[in-house]
Amino acid sequence: MQPDLLYQPPSTSFLKLSYPAPHVVLVTMSRPEKLNCTTGANIVEMTEVFRWIDDEPWIRVSILTGAGRAFSTGADLKEWQAKTSAPNSRPGAGPGDVPGALPVSNRLGKKPVIAAVNGLALGGGFENVINCDIVVAADTASFGLVEVKRGVAAYAGALPRLIRTIGLQRASELALTGEYITPEQAERWGLVNRTVPHARVVEEAIRFAKMIADNSPDSVICTRAGLRQGWETASVVEATAVTSRREWADLQRADNIKEGLKAFREKRPAVWTAAKL
Repeated sequence: MQPDLLYQPPSTSFLKLSYPAPHVVLVTMSRPEKLNCTTGANIVEMTEVFRWIDDEPWIRVSILTGAGRAFSTGADLKEWQAKTSAPNSRPGAGPGDVPGALPVSNRLGKKPVIAAVNGLALGGGFENVINCDIVVAADTASFGLVEVKRGVAAYAGALPRLIRTIGLQRASELALTGEYITPEQAERWGLVNRTVPHARVVEEAIRFAKMIADNSPDSVICTRAGLRQGWETASVVEATAVTSRREWADLQRADNIKEGLKAFREKRPAVWTAAKL
């Protein structure tokens, strides 16, 4: 479909953008010959695209997937090795150590991101999955935090988030062994919402995205902020208070709360406008 965008997206080479449903953008990592591993330049591009998604009023939810047989195998280790071997290099400098770069796995943003995991999700690619709001996995997918097998470590937020999602012992099993797990096991542990046949993985992600996009965009942003505060902070009381002071206060001043309540009273579908949050 042709979106009615207020702002044009950034120029991209690693990412391919399409619009499979109203208010939904599909972001496809497209470096299939390298299993969608990410260079520093790729991470900068992803940062720019997801900032644009948050700013663009037409978009309410995004889907992240990969081209070919991988979702993403994480950092480009050849680039990483070249950086660490360069004269005067900072020890341990990684692909994300580029001005302006913020890995998707360590950004919070404000709009929901759905992962459509079509294949291998390893290292930083798995970190991206862990930070997504909803995860749909192909039955052929594999997941692994393989950094310990390469002499590095997951540094983009996955480790503390993994503990909050699946607990210390399971997180330790994943992160300290570097072994792969199946989508079925990931679903049992709460890392995956649905496992579907490979051919249906993007379709199922779009189904979730449509359900989200049908709701008030202000309410979705406020609700997601409350969920994220509860996930990122230790205190339920403080997480609730932060969301109340910020997103909930803004929600009450926006137009969509009035429209939603009026539509309920009039027994008709609500007609949402662009989010003000």
